[in-house]
Amino acid sequence: MYHGDNMKYKDYYEILGVKREATEAEIKSAFRKLARKYHPDVNKTKEAEDKFKEINEAYEVLGDKEKRKRYDSLGANWQGGADFTPPPGYENFGFNFNQGGTQGFTQNINFGDLGGFSDFFSSIFGDMMGGARSSSRARSRSYSSNMGFEDINTQHHSPVKEDLDLTRTVSVSAKDIMKGNISVRFKVMDKCTACSGSGYCTVCGGTGIRTEDKSVNVKLPKEIKEGQKIRLKNEGKTGSRGNKGDLYLILNLNDSEYEINGFDLTKEVELTPAQAVLGTKLDVNTLHGNVNINIPAGMNTGKALRLKDLGLPKQNGGFGDLKIKAKIVLPKEISPKQIELYKQIMALE
Repeated sequence: MYHGDNMKYKDYYEILGVKREATEAEIKSAFRKLARKYHPDVNKTKEAEDKFKEINEAYEVLGDKEKRKRYDSLGANWQGGADFTPPPGYENFGFNFNQGGTQGFTQNINFGDLGGFSDFFSSIFGDMMGGARSSSRARSRSYSSNMGFEDINTQHHSPVKEDLDLTRTVSVSAKDIMKGNISVRFKVMDKCTACSGSGYCTVCGGTGIRTEDKSVNVKLPKEIKEGQKIRLKNEGKTGSRGNKGDLYLILNLNDSEYEINGFDLTKEVELTPAQAVLGTKLDVNTLHGNVNINIPAGMNTGKALRLKDLGLPKQNGGFGDLKIKAKIVLPKEISPKQIELYKQIMALE
């Protein structure tokens, strides 16, 4: 059953080991080969059981022309395991059945609970499992033979609220914070507005969905904490009535040059053993430009120098500090004469 935005994209072509332009015969051949290898009657391991379900689901999609067409409409740039958010309205497909005639009972079932299909499958193809476009193979595998179906459709009796919000995690560096903004690019998959997701139009090519690349500029707060969330109103998915959801950005502090701690920064500089022992002058690149600093004699690894007002901008004006932390490394090339001198130093220690 689908429970929100947290699901992973499934690359069904990769699962079956075929190219995207594979023919129906090639797809069927690949499926049969894998099915024989991982069938529970042949392979009794839990891994084989999971793999068999996975290839079964992949063939359910790629072996059906309409499902494959809808799947391909998502685009070829998705990577298996990437975060995936279904179009609005595709998250809670279900159907009703009346068992035992009019005196029976009506029960709501989510397609994610049927046939061992994944959340990803249910979010994209749930509507195709109950209507006229369902394949006989899908129904025989998904529906119990002792159920009497009187009313199958893709809507609940009570309206389901569309989940139009999106959540994305974005990396933020010290330079981004200094600049005050970032540009965020992401994909949004919506129901086709021309046919309201029914798939009976040329705008969406009969898939009922459309994928759009979006880019938004985001103003960053002065101080950023790991996991902080920013809300961008009306930047989410578009509902069936044109209403907009919100985009939530979770900020991930990720900087290869600086360690960020509030308004303060820490940067590591490399020193040779001679520089650490005798002291030296270094040009250091900072967010405020290059500065020349004095490294005192006897600078051990891990020892830090504090440079005031060379950190990040504070909320009430001014800047935090920059700590320069030493890391002692060997020279990239050591001459025979230097080795001889090191031997003499070692003899004195």
